Amino acid sequence: MTPTLTNIPLFPLSGHVLPGGIMQLKIFEPRYLRMIREVCSKGEQGLIGMCMFNEQGSIEHNTHIHALATLAKVIDFEHRDDGLLGITVEGVEIGEITSIDVANDGLRSGTIERHNNWPQHSLDDDYQHLATRLCEVYKEYPELGSCPSGECLSHADWVCQRWLELLPISAQVKQELLREQSCLPALEYLKSLIRESETISDPE
Repeated sequence: MTPTLTNIPLFPLSGHVLPGGIMQLKIFEPRYLRMIREVCSKGEQGLIGMCMFNEQGSIEHNTHIHALATLAKVIDFEHRDDGLLGITVEGVEIGEITSIDVANDGLRSGTIERHNNWPQHSLDDDYQHLATRLCEVYKEYPELGSCPSGECLSHADWVCQRWLELLPISAQVKQELLREQSCLPALEYLKSLIRESETISDPE
């Protein structure tokens, strides 16, 4: 597997998708329509760098994009009734952007170094509540998709990534957690965060 990928189109978003996650998007800007055409023309080799906004960064200097991005593939698309192009992407792996180029139409592309995903880790009993609550969220918001399978919910890394996609946590914190060697720091962080939110909503 090539450790460095070049000329990967970058798609900065306020919403986030991580490995194993699914995201639906509406595409209307000409530069991103071009991006989708070019990515789809590459078949299985076509990847998009789904990036997180850095609110403290500069668009002029390309520092408005955080370094860690999710390499994603387009798994479905449709021409919507409103005239927009709808696409569905699936997160594949984490990569680190090392350089960025800007085309005349404003589409950014980057050189990306593959970054090891968290290793698979079983969800211990101490964190089972995270899986239970995640399933409840999927049932409450069916637009997220069907309730995750028991196999997915048994993997701590998968559960953590879905929570990081869903929760309004700052992109900087997400970047720091994704740089960790395993999902364990994220597990502790999420366990504390969700427990705190439940305490606030149900103070008794």
